[in-house]
Amino acid sequence: MFQRARYQFGWLRRKPRRRGPDVWVWVHRSKGSTGKPKENAVIIGNVDQYPTEAEAWRATEGLRLAINTAQNTEAVRFNAVIDRYLREKLPRRHSSASKYRSWLTHHIQPKWGSVLILNVKPLLVEEWLSGIDLAPKSKGHIRSIMHILFNWAMKWELIDLDKMNPMKLVRVEGSSKRLRQPRTLTIKEFRLLLELLDEPIRTMCIVAACLGLRASEVAGLQWSDFDWGNRQVHIQRGFVVGHVDEVKTTNSNRSLPVHRALATLLLEYKKETAPYAKDTDWLFPSPYGTGRPRWPWTIQRTHLLPAGIRAGLGRIGWHTFRHSYSTLLRALRVDLKVQQELLRHADIRTTMNIYTQAMPDAMRRANSKVVEMVLPERKVG
Repeated sequence: MFQRARYQFGWLRRKPRRRGPDVWVWVHRSKGSTGKPKENAVIIGNVDQYPTEAEAWRATEGLRLAINTAQNTEAVRFNAVIDRYLREKLPRRHSSASKYRSWLTHHIQPKWGSVLILNVKPLLVEEWLSGIDLAPKSKGHIRSIMHILFNWAMKWELIDLDKMNPMKLVRVEGSSKRLRQPRTLTIKEFRLLLELLDEPIRTMCIVAACLGLRASEVAGLQWSDFDWGNRQVHIQRGFVVGHVDEVKTTNSNRSLPVHRALATLLLEYKKETAPYAKDTDWLFPSPYGTGRPRWPWTIQRTHLLPAGIRAGLGRIGWHTFRHSYSTLLRALRVDLKVQQELLRHADIRTTMNIYTQAMPDAMRRANSKVVEMVLPERKVG
């Protein structure tokens, strides 16, 4: 006769430590190699993190979910999915993981953690999102993360696989629209801004404007990324919130053409600032000798924003240069597929839905047009 497995809750112990606060230990039984039951202990956290036993119990839900069978999950709370996702399935990229963790711990978990999974209904989620004080785009991010959580709940067999993800029914008005149009600079405005910036900030901005790079990618450049003979640079890392990280998407990890005027400028910059730099050295190292790159967000706050305001251009950020690069490409009527390749968008719909293949020569010609506008060639003699 089939015997239904018993849902195992385990038990909690409060364990003192020689140093530091007591810790909560969750214990459960499993079969050992000999077939006899054995106890397994997992430290949940200390009493500063979970002052009460009830809070420590809630923190064990993800662990209990992992060891129990799907047929006994009717009473599992949404917190179990959140905890297991945080422990096992966060994105590898540090910046993405930190954003997901923030949305989960500050918004989703406080509201839905104690609710049974089957009671997290689309209409309730939609009404909750409409009432929280966040920008529509942020609400859209939260909805997307909840959609991911429900997908994992299905994979972990907490929801029937033949059911539709309930978050597909949740609509967030305006989540795909910008609250304001991104700022772009004309060539004249860009050169005006450069006059108000000191080195190496000035060169960083030139690199961003000539290659359309993200701030993290500018900060993450090393001298070994440049192939001076073929005049190209391989974008392969970023520097995000103090961490050397992967680039934003797989499509972002690729080579871009480097115009000879930009190559000359960078080699002169190296000669003047770091003539003995090794291939693995950063183009724009921290001035404090940390061995890490400069923080682009600190530069934005202390240099770009004040310079933009002094120049009468308004608030200028790193992404202004990427938007300006894209705008110049469109103004020059560059083939849309070439635009996508130069901007390294993962999805062509980000630029426009064109499916032709861009040739490297076309990419170089398009990039050259922008660089020659941004950075005129120097006169000889």
